[in-house]
Amino acid sequence: MKSNKGHDIAEDFPIFSENKGGKHHLVYFDSAATTQKPRAVVETMSNFYFFQYGTVHRAIYQLAAESTDLYSQVREKVKTFLNASHEEEIIFTSGTTDSINLVARSFTKAFMKKGDQILISASEHHANIVPWQMMQEEMGIELLICPNLEDSSLDLESFKKLLSKKVKLVSMAFITNTTGALYPVKEIAELSHGVGAKVLVDAAQAAGHVEIDVKHLDVDFLAFSAHKMYGPTGIGVLYGKKELLEKMPPHKGGGDMIESVSFEKTTYQRPPLRFEAGTPMIAEAIGFGAALDYINSIGVGAIYEHEQKLLRYATERLKKIPGVKILGNSKHKGAIITFILKGMHPLDVGTILNLKSVAIRTGQMCAEPLIRSFGISSAMRISFGVYNTQDEIDYFIKMLEETIVLLKKELSF
Repeated sequence: MKSNKGHDIAEDFPIFSENKGGKHHLVYFDSAATTQKPRAVVETMSNFYFFQYGTVHRAIYQLAAESTDLYSQVREKVKTFLNASHEEEIIFTSGTTDSINLVARSFTKAFMKKGDQILISASEHHANIVPWQMMQEEMGIELLICPNLEDSSLDLESFKKLLSKKVKLVSMAFITNTTGALYPVKEIAELSHGVGAKVLVDAAQAAGHVEIDVKHLDVDFLAFSAHKMYGPTGIGVLYGKKELLEKMPPHKGGGDMIESVSFEKTTYQRPPLRFEAGTPMIAEAIGFGAALDYINSIGVGAIYEHEQKLLRYATERLKKIPGVKILGNSKHKGAIITFILKGMHPLDVGTILNLKSVAIRTGQMCAEPLIRSFGISSAMRISFGVYNTQDEIDYFIKMLEETIVLLKKELSF
């Protein structure tokens, strides 16, 4: 893919310039786990630490004031990126998992009681399963699981049947991290609101890959991580409708989230600071802002089209390899393909591909219930980013075919 300046996008990422010992350059097909970082993000963070570093919200001296201004600008950038109505609707967290846990701890206390229900899908990441199980144990709420269709898309008819006045929250992925199925978020929100339920969307695999307009989707909460969209680790976002956040209690206590403290009583800030206890991830936020600038310089629409071309091409190439079975063939997918090879362990395949400079994901993808539903314990996944190319897919297929031949020889002994 070419940048708007005419050069190859991969040139913006220093890690792809490495060519150690004459080996093929790195083919990185694990962007669903975490994306590589463009030079602009790394340099922005380094420059901040070298020349601009100061704390935020706490001091009047120049460095602190300038850091606070830079930090605040990122919240505005996220608001614009999501088309949110208010900056106060943007909460900085440590990532998608932290964002979901925030809702699990705070929303349930504010709006739920024993016997109320939360509805998720059968394809969720552990981060969108375990927090609800914890609240199930602590509060006595019920957890409902909506099945998928054979192609791994959401079973909307079952979803409609599971909805009732007892369901207070629907929490589902925008794009599933294993099969890549892209769920109909707007329709899910409309159906859920019809019974009075609120909607939380895990957008970890969607942010930076598809256009997200929270007003159009009319979701109540939306969570994602910077490190999956070319930004740093350690920072993420929870979007929440202002009227809901104002009724939710803080889930952590400490500095910066308070309005006033005495030994008798503490009062809390309004959102978003109410939910941001302690010194925040200042450099990470500023690096995240640079990542958003980078994505916007290319355009989310252009990124989506590029990744969809790669998805279609890789799918067709994989289907031609004997013994390959792709898990999930939903009509609408993100740029993710999970597959297995008959008679071969994913770890063996992944280990050999690594020796050939190809990085793929192997294992349960942090979605053990879904993987086991396919009758397996482990799989392989390839996923694409803005820096990947069709030539890399060709190289991957060639190395995969060589790996299959090698493993068959080993297995024949």
